Amino acid sequence: MLEANIAPTVTGGIVIDPIVRDDDDIRDEPLYQVVIHNDDVTTFDYVIRILEEIFELSEELAEHIAWTAHEKGLAIVIVRPRPEAERLVKVAHARARLDGFPLTFTIEPVSN
Repeated sequence: MLEANIAPTVTGGIVIDPIVRDDDDIRDEPLYQVVIHNDDVTTFDYVIRILEEIFELSEELAEHIAWTAHEKGLAIVIVRPRPEAERLVKVAHARARLDGFPLTFTIEPVSN
């Protein structure tokens, strides 16, 4: 599995420094759900773009999740091992802040 150290650059880009991990390292990690929170500033189109580009969702699924968050205040985006969920949230937050949006994601343990 590939992970990355993420850091914003002065020019507004993001530098990704890959960290190679063995799949066995995360196999035993507990699963966490990434949750998107609605806000009154971030545009619907921007949310869809982040869901497609960062979380690699299809346009149809991204639109469904964005609409659910808009209607209910939050929505589950994906379920991943904790390190991957944390990494994706960091990347999404860094990108949103660079673009001037307060878009917020949190992670929560998956209840069994």
